[in-house]
Amino acid sequence: MGLRGNLFVKIFIGFWLVTTAILVSWMLSSHYFDSRAGDAGGEVRPQIQRHAGPPHRFVLRTLYNFQHMSDEELGKMIAENRRQHGIDVFLIRRDGSELFGLEVPPDVSRMAASLAGGKRRAAAESRGKHLLAHRVYRENEGLLRAVFVFPRPARGLVRALGEHLWLRIALAVAISGLVCFALSRLMTNRLKELGQASRRLAEGDLDTRLAVRDHGGDETDELARDFNTMAAQLQERIDAQKRLLGDVSHELRSPLARLRVALALAEDDPDNLRSHLQRIERETERLDELIDQLLSTRAGEISLDTHIDLVALLQQLCADAGFEGEAGGVRVLFNTELEQAVIPSSGDLLHKSFENILRNALAHTVPGTEITVELQPEDNEFLVSVEDQGPGVPAEELERIFGEFYRVDTARSRESGGYGLGLAIARRAILRHGGRIGADNTGNGLRVTVSLPIEAPAEDAIP
Repeated sequence: MGLRGNLFVKIFIGFWLVTTAILVSWMLSSHYFDSRAGDAGGEVRPQIQRHAGPPHRFVLRTLYNFQHMSDEELGKMIAENRRQHGIDVFLIRRDGSELFGLEVPPDVSRMAASLAGGKRRAAAESRGKHLLAHRVYRENEGLLRAVFVFPRPARGLVRALGEHLWLRIALAVAISGLVCFALSRLMTNRLKELGQASRRLAEGDLDTRLAVRDHGGDETDELARDFNTMAAQLQERIDAQKRLLGDVSHELRSPLARLRVALALAEDDPDNLRSHLQRIERETERLDELIDQLLSTRAGEISLDTHIDLVALLQQLCADAGFEGEAGGVRVLFNTELEQAVIPSSGDLLHKSFENILRNALAHTVPGTEITVELQPEDNEFLVSVEDQGPGVPAEELERIFGEFYRVDTARSRESGGYGLGLAIARRAILRHGGRIGADNTGNGLRVTVSLPIEAPAEDAIP
């Protein structure tokens, strides 16, 4: 994740920019109004005469320059003030002439004359302009009278900002507030959307998703993607539970219906009571088997407290499967170079798992063909593959064959096709041993591959 996609960087830069904007705006506005002495107003209007405090900083700075700059530098400064700010400055000698030979207006002459009698400064208004006079001293000229002529002050908001410090502060606070509001809204919009989506999901709308890019973005984008993943998994599991409930109801309904029919026949036909009781017993056994298989797929935590030899187990199961397949001309071949493959196990879970995988292969392989079972080591695992020579499974169905009640051919009868729980039981047991199970089409049939760790998995790794 780059810096641009990091929420921390966004917050840091955002607040930094806000703080910088406040400081820079404050400094620029202060510099602007300080430099525009005529607009800043307070000291150059008649009120100056009523305040004993020093004149404006612009005036102080200029007066200082009057006393220390050379004539050339001073002329340039006066010309620059006139060009940039519209402020005219006159330096009048005792005889009434101007230091740089400028023509002195009558009102300026009157302001200079008002400093007679030892008066240090004076201020007045003339024809809408503000005039400020002040005594200065230049070493080569002696005592001079400096008269500032400020242009007409700005009106409206600009003037108010120049006159009132609290207005400038309020403006800076308002601008920073707008920037912070926009920045906060930008960063919290996704969290608000996430909260709304969570409420919709809690109310049962399982299709709720957040619009987010597939890759990249900041932490809020990652959070949105995690939420979408969680919502999808939740929807998938709830849908699976609904399908399971429907399948269980369907599977139980058939033997229960046959039981009711058998009971009715037993009551109506007492002469064949024995036959009807046998039918009832058979259906009861089927119910018991179905319930046992269902409980096997939903078993709780297990403890790998025993060890089992996969070589001996698979040899026995292949011999049993070969015996069952003789009627259809199906042979079961077991290949391994190992003499022994001992792994931790629990009870007969692995026995049931591999038995179910082999029975599934027997049920689908073509008569007169072979089922090949191979066992080989790989790294810290043992790999077991069971390959039949049947029709295989559609590629999009390969993951679903390990689900409860799955059948490729849904039209098969329960008596020939079973309940569709064998591979689900095998998958559950393999996972609880810390292993993996998968299937793929070989072109000649279906191959189911199981990997089991040689050492017992950590407790937190067992699902």
